[in-house]
Amino acid sequence: MSIAICPGSYDPVTLGHLDIITRTSRIFDHVIVAVMINPNKKTSFTVEERIDLLRRATEGIPGVEVVGFTGLLADYAHRRGATAIVKGLRAVTDFEYEFQMALTNKKLAPDVETLFMTTRSEYMYLSSSMVKQVAMFGGDISEDIPACILEDVKKRICCERNSEQPK
Repeated sequence: MSIAICPGSYDPVTLGHLDIITRTSRIFDHVIVAVMINPNKKTSFTVEERIDLLRRATEGIPGVEVVGFTGLLADYAHRRGATAIVKGLRAVTDFEYEFQMALTNKKLAPDVETLFMTTRSEYMYLSSSMVKQVAMFGGDISEDIPACILEDVKKRICCERNSEQPK
């Protein structure tokens, strides 16, 4: 069985993320969507919430498993028997960081390949940060994230905005 890992923070999952996960599931038998736990990163959603949002968003995609993980991705790939790490790229600016990570993972796990998949053109502008910023100011994010999580995301981001407003 071929196993790939699609790692990320997914804060929140976007249609761009879902595009990469769906296309990866057509190539590999099993896709582990690994929600990275980074205690140094401030996220809008807890890891449990991000896992829940992703599970709902990927419910109809065969062979997808959503998990949280912490530590080195190369170690996790070995533990799970993955032969590939799949990373989505939107633009050249993504490539520089992802290339550095791929070289690090290759050094740590020479038997695990990193594959870069470009997102579809309609999602090239899309990032979780952009979604949160648009939502924070009341913009429409309905074409940016899965419909099944839209209300959860809007409620959380609006709550963040309201708690940051001067009294």
